[in-house]
Amino acid sequence: MREYLLTLCITAAVTYLLTGPVRKFAIVAGAMPEIRARDVHREPTPRLGGIAMFFGLCAGLLVADHLTNLNEVFEKSNEPRALLSGAALIWLIGVLDDKFEIDALIKLGGQMIAAGVMVMQGLTILWLPVPWVGTVALTQWQGTLLTVALVVITINAVNFVDGLDGLAAGMVCIASAAFFMYAYRIWYSYGIEAAAPATLFAAILMGMCLGFLPHNMHPARIFMGDSGSMLIGLVLAAGAISVTGQVDPDIMRLFSGSERNAVHQMVPVYIPLLMPLTIIAIPAADLILAIVRRTWRGQSPFAADRGHLHHRLLEIGHSHSRAVLIMYFWSALIAFGALTYSVNAASMWIVLGVVILSAIGLALLLLPRFRPRAPRWAEAFVPPRYRRRRAAATAAATAASERSAVSAGQYGPDAGPHAPADAVEPDGAGAPAGGKAPVTVGVTGANGATAIGGRRSSKVRI
Repeated sequence: MREYLLTLCITAAVTYLLTGPVRKFAIVAGAMPEIRARDVHREPTPRLGGIAMFFGLCAGLLVADHLTNLNEVFEKSNEPRALLSGAALIWLIGVLDDKFEIDALIKLGGQMIAAGVMVMQGLTILWLPVPWVGTVALTQWQGTLLTVALVVITINAVNFVDGLDGLAAGMVCIASAAFFMYAYRIWYSYGIEAAAPATLFAAILMGMCLGFLPHNMHPARIFMGDSGSMLIGLVLAAGAISVTGQVDPDIMRLFSGSERNAVHQMVPVYIPLLMPLTIIAIPAADLILAIVRRTWRGQSPFAADRGHLHHRLLEIGHSHSRAVLIMYFWSALIAFGALTYSVNAASMWIVLGVVILSAIGLALLLLPRFRPRAPRWAEAFVPPRYRRRRAAATAAATAASERSAVSAGQYGPDAGPHAPADAVEPDGAGAPAGGKAPVTVGVTGANGATAIGGRRSSKVRI
């Protein structure tokens, strides 16, 4: 476990440290697309964050290759090399798309080629557990088609969910954490060495997402772009393929006893096939609703709009951060609910707990304007927006000072560029001169500041 955690930390550190220089490179390279009508951000933001994530992946594999226990993964299996080859190809296609906006069919072809490269090097599904049937061996063509389909679906699911700051990286991190716990249990509890590559892939994927998230949380300083979303989607799919297609369920002795017990005990074998669905579940539902909505309006199913799930969360009153946290909650509920059910499929307490947590999630959806109040002793540990008393006192003092400055004639019609945007002469009953409401001007240009330090972006109302 310590070597897996060390690999995770090294991957996260390399990804985090490289994201800042990559952001500057993206600005210089012009990888800053114009803001579209369906986008929720209001400032041009650089992409190409996948460059840092790819080098984090390389660093994680390099460190793991030099560790005593994890080195056996590279000696006994070719799967890490297969993952690196496919990841390099899909990452290169994503970088080109982030810069030059390549055609969607070309990207689809590149995704299939990347999956084919992994299949050629041994990362493929060899057999498939089927309920009430057992383990079914697949032919070479069947395994190849199933592997390519799983990789392409997972890549596009992650790409589809990448609509809000920090959403895709956080959801993939949650799914990979649940997957790591499952694969580590298979490797450690059952002593199956074939599950070690999948455990390593999950640890590295967690490190990639955790290292990138501080730069990508709202307000995002950089986007991962297709170079990042397709990359983490491929790594997630590679882990599922490894533990599903390479681990023989017969070794786990799951078919002993009665038929009912065998069915219950086979549940852990199906979890790798379900784990990618924890990422696909939310965007797949959103995709189906989008197709129905656009077709009902007489539009093309591929026409872009602002009717996606994250747009609707913003429209009903949720803030950007709260919408992301709600989707985190549902992803964690699905992923860890499936994981817990795989450990003890016969327990009704698990089903009851999932039902209760689902009710809590629905309640959160109905409370868009709820903001918890932090106690006074905890105000130093929470974001400023939760410090009600201190924030209110600061706002009142600022407003009083600006009113006194205006009444003293400090800011007149010719006050120059250094006057505040709302320091204008009052006209009539407290209205600004000219009858127009004051507009607070935000920061223009690319998002700035450091990764951790909060960038105070003023509210823009246009």
